Amino acid sequence: MWKMDQIRKFRKKILAPVTIMFIHHHHARHSINMNIPMFLLPLAAVLCTLGAIYVGSVVAELFSYQVRESQLREYSEKVGEFNSALTSVKKMESDLKTLISYGTKEKILENVDTADMGTMDIYQIQKQIQLSMNTVASINEYLRAEKDLYLSTPRGFPVEGRMTSLFGSRTNPITGRVELHRGIDIAAPSGTPVKATADGVVSFSGWNGGGGNTVVIEHGHGFSSCYAHNSANKVTVGQMVKRGETVSHVGATGNATGSHVHYEIWQGGRVINPKQHMEGSHVP
Repeated sequence: MWKMDQIRKFRKKILAPVTIMFIHHHHARHSINMNIPMFLLPLAAVLCTLGAIYVGSVVAELFSYQVRESQLREYSEKVGEFNSALTSVKKMESDLKTLISYGTKEKILENVDTADMGTMDIYQIQKQIQLSMNTVASINEYLRAEKDLYLSTPRGFPVEGRMTSLFGSRTNPITGRVELHRGIDIAAPSGTPVKATADGVVSFSGWNGGGGNTVVIEHGHGFSSCYAHNSANKVTVGQMVKRGETVSHVGATGNATGSHVHYEIWQGGRVINPKQHMEGSHVP
């Protein structure tokens, strides 16, 4: 009986409603009351936290997009100014060549048009050309950084095949235990070429226990990728590879139930879901 009373008290406690009141700042009489069981409060807190994190990430992405859009708009304006200055210089060059073609001082003085001389400020043009050259250098630096990031970011599938096991919690087919599957398994015939999904340097190529023959590539910008269960590795440590270059061949070495490649992506020292870098694109 005592245990039953304790259970009833506990159930009554967790089911006891908690009232949340929303009061209008200017109309205190108009309030909204919301009653929810006490045991739902932690769930509501978790949902609010996840919602805040999601909204924060969306705002950050939007801000980054607006910054890049502003940069590109500014670069476009500078290129327009550079083209305008270049056109002025070409016109001046053409006019000078025309004057020189007259041959003698007298002929030149007879044909020179002084009405437009006031606009031919050579120092101003030199200043504009220097400014334009600096702008072009900034554009080149920006595009170089963007290209480097693009080439270093894993994209597409490392092998043509069928995804048989996704990233996340699953029952290990070998041990039968539920554990985190840190990558994506792609089934393909044995010997199928496995290709690097981004430019980088091979940091590991060899036997890796349950992973069998494994290749790991460091791409820069915090990215690295892993290709496991290969029948054979085709690269060595320190070797530079390009996106689309064959690094191994599909196999079933290590703890594998069939011919496939286990593909992982790491970013900033943490394993991430490769699917977000695979959808909508393929390695050439």
